[in-house]
Amino acid sequence: MKSQAQAQSTDFLHFAVVVLNWNGLEHLQRYLPSVLATDYPNWTLVVIDNASTDGSKEWLSGVMEVENRKTVHLESNFGYTGGYMEGLQGVEADVYVLLNSDVEVQADWLQPLNRAFLQDASVGALQPKILSDRQRDSFEYAGAAGGMVDSLGYPFCIGRVFEDLEKDLGQYQGVHRIFWASGACLAVRSKVFWECGGLDRRYFAHMEEIDLCWRIQRSGKVLRSVSESVVYHLGGGSLAYGSPRKTFLNFRNSLFTLAQNLHVSECFPKIFARLVLDGVAGVYFVMKKEPRHTWAILRAHAAFYAALPTIYRLRQNSPWPRPRMAELEGVWSGSVWTYPGLGKEGKQRMAARLRAFADLLLVKEAPGGPRDSGGSGNPG
Repeated sequence: MKSQAQAQSTDFLHFAVVVLNWNGLEHLQRYLPSVLATDYPNWTLVVIDNASTDGSKEWLSGVMEVENRKTVHLESNFGYTGGYMEGLQGVEADVYVLLNSDVEVQADWLQPLNRAFLQDASVGALQPKILSDRQRDSFEYAGAAGGMVDSLGYPFCIGRVFEDLEKDLGQYQGVHRIFWASGACLAVRSKVFWECGGLDRRYFAHMEEIDLCWRIQRSGKVLRSVSESVVYHLGGGSLAYGSPRKTFLNFRNSLFTLAQNLHVSECFPKIFARLVLDGVAGVYFVMKKEPRHTWAILRAHAAFYAALPTIYRLRQNSPWPRPRMAELEGVWSGSVWTYPGLGKEGKQRMAARLRAFADLLLVKEAPGGPRDSGGSGNPG
C-alpha cells in the first residue's frame, strides 16, 4: 500500500475503504488479502470491529499495524448501521467505501470509481459491478450491476430480479444511472454521507443503503454504477437468506424507507398497496409451511406502526424536498411484484423489458463502446 505522500496529484481522491466485522474471522482471512493488494496511490484501510469474540481482534492486530491501516474496536455489537456510524467518526477521506467483509476485489478496482467521481461532481455515490463469488460468471444478488426500484418501491437490480440472476455477458457495460448502490460495496462522498444523515441506526441491517441513496437523490446528487470496477461478493454473511430475522428487517425497513421518503401524495396509496402485498406474502409463507416468516411480517408491520410518530417527526425536520418517484432516476414505471408468477415465457418477456430499461439508464458506454446516451431513465 502506497503512502498518501506518494499521491501528489489531485487526480486521486483519498478513499477510505471501511470494512465492518462481527465474528467474521474466516471472511477476513479469506477476503481481506485482496483488499490489501489494492493498487491505488491514495487510500486508507479501516476495519471496524463490532465487539467480535472469535479471535478477529487478535488476528487484525497482526495485519493492521502498518501505515494507512486502522482498526476501530467497538465495545458492543451496534449492527451494520450503528457499527458504521460509530466507526466512521473521525475517519477523514474524500470518499468512504463501505465494503462487506465477504467481498473480493481486483487490484485496480478503485481507479474507475475515482474517475467517475472526478468526471461528474453531481455524483454522490457509486457502486462497482458485483459478481457472485460462488459463480463468478453471474451477477450477485446484493447489487449486481446497480440497484433500481419499481413503481411501488420494490428493489431489484440490473442483472437480478428476485432470485433470478443473469450471467455477466458484458450486456451492462458502462456507467448507468441507478436508484441505489449496494451496501456490499458502497462508495459515497464523505461530505454527502454526513450531510444526508448517514445510515439510519434504527434499521440495524438491510435496506439501509436504499434509504440513504434515496436521501442522496433528494439532496440533489445522483448515483451511478461503474462496470469497469469489478468485485466478487459471497453474500449471506450476516444473516442467512432464509432467516426469519432477515424477513423481519427487510419488511419493516422497507416500510420505513417508503414512509420517510415518498412524496406526500404517494404515501397512502403506495404504502397501502405494500401492506396488502405483504399480507399476500404472509399467506404464501403459510402455504409453504413456513409460518415463522409470516410471523416475522406481522411483527414488521407492528414495528412500523409503532414507529409512525418518529417517522412523522423525521419528515417534518428533513431539509430536502420529496420528489414523486417518477421524477427520480432508476425508477421503473412497471411492477416487478408480478414477476414470480409469470412463468418461464413471461419472465423472459419481462427480463427483455428490464434490459431495455437498463439501456435507457446508460450514461456512458465502457471504453471502446459506441455511444453516450442521455435521458432520465424514467420511461412513462
